[in-house]
Amino acid sequence: MTKVDAADGPLRMLVVEDEVEVSSAIARRLEAEGMSVEVAGEGRSIVNRIDRNGADWDVVLLDIGLPEVSGMEILNHFRESGALSSVIMLSGDDSAHTAAACMRAGAFHYLTKPFRAFELLSCVQSAAQFSRMRRQLVNKSSETSDSLMIGTSAAMRRMRAALDRLADQTVPILIQGESGTGKELVARALHQRGPRSIRPFVALNCGAIPESLIDSELFGHSKGAFTGATSDRAGVFVEADGGTLFLDEIGDMPMSVQARLLRVLQEREVRALGASGTRQVDVRVVAATHVNLQHAVDRDRFRKDLFYRLNVVVLQIPPLRERLDDLPLLAAHFLRKHGGKTPPSLSPSALDAMADYNWPGNVRELENALMHAIALRHGDVIGSESLPSQIGVRARGSNPMHAIPEDDNAELLPLTEAKRRASSSFEHRYLVKVMERSHGSVSEAARLSGLDRTNFRRLLQRHGIDPAGFK
Repeated sequence: MTKVDAADGPLRMLVVEDEVEVSSAIARRLEAEGMSVEVAGEGRSIVNRIDRNGADWDVVLLDIGLPEVSGMEILNHFRESGALSSVIMLSGDDSAHTAAACMRAGAFHYLTKPFRAFELLSCVQSAAQFSRMRRQLVNKSSETSDSLMIGTSAAMRRMRAALDRLADQTVPILIQGESGTGKELVARALHQRGPRSIRPFVALNCGAIPESLIDSELFGHSKGAFTGATSDRAGVFVEADGGTLFLDEIGDMPMSVQARLLRVLQEREVRALGASGTRQVDVRVVAATHVNLQHAVDRDRFRKDLFYRLNVVVLQIPPLRERLDDLPLLAAHFLRKHGGKTPPSLSPSALDAMADYNWPGNVRELENALMHAIALRHGDVIGSESLPSQIGVRARGSNPMHAIPEDDNAELLPLTEAKRRASSSFEHRYLVKVMERSHGSVSEAARLSGLDRTNFRRLLQRHGIDPAGFK
């Protein structure tokens, strides 16, 4: 197991365990490895700290059976807060049901007490490496990254040629593609190659902002325009003045806002909420969506006049499954990006499993899968067993029992890891089946599976499953 680079500073650990003897023993062992360890005997204070300041620990060791607030409740709080800490659950219960529940709820791993020191350290090192790679990915998400337009397939050659032709033009561009294909990267490439590259590039996800706030985000507001508006705020049109504004998931924009957006595009001026005057803006608008806007227009979910305004030039980004020839180059790029000073390589079986996978989450899912494999690999070569279970299982057959090697000399996975992979593989296949049966309707699929819509959508995101691919 590759250790986390010490140059990044000591690992910040949190141990939440109500048995003092257990927590003290864990803390001593981790501190002997140079880690910074904080111990808590209950969970309420941890929940409050997450709410106030977020979670900045690399790894959290969390006991399931805590008083007052259970470990599962705290785990759910970590997940819902968007924390990047990796959570390892601790329990005296070694049942597959408990382990599966923890993994479904977002735990990195599950350890059954009593565990051996080498098990703990190996698991912590993997979890810490995964946490830090996730933080690096978040920190780099807004950086210039034209290098991710990697590939020699015909589809990517056409894409690069189109970018070269369009970069110097000012016509509106609509980028279409499934989630995870890199729509924002294409928009950034257009901006960087054109004459506006010295001016701001501003991105706004229209589907991630509450309807009550999107007006303010787009056009700005004056102090006192509404309750909570304690100061003037420039919207993204003003922030992007002279540059490029990328409106992602524009198909999710409320109809009430679409009319105001159309006026800004036509008049090239914005009026902030509560303001008495307008302001001229010079912005190149690049929009993107994963939905078919023509169908949305036909169903009266998107304004026809706005559609025609945006639909001047359309760039269609192919899904990864349609350009698998680029997979080795993309994988090599991500291994160099996340693999440290001596990046690992892929074994033939791992590459075969990846080539046989459908990649519903596209390039984003590929990058996350390789981060997962780097964290869990043994040695300098990534085998199929280190890939996420829904991918690696294809190299071992669809039966989760293939996690148990027939060769007596082959490495045998720990019981908890074998259970985790079997559970994750089953969960992925179940989600695909229920999405197929519901024809891509998340609400119907949640009803069929007996889950609420929010938790069902989180499961889809965890497994990289895009509902649009089933419609």
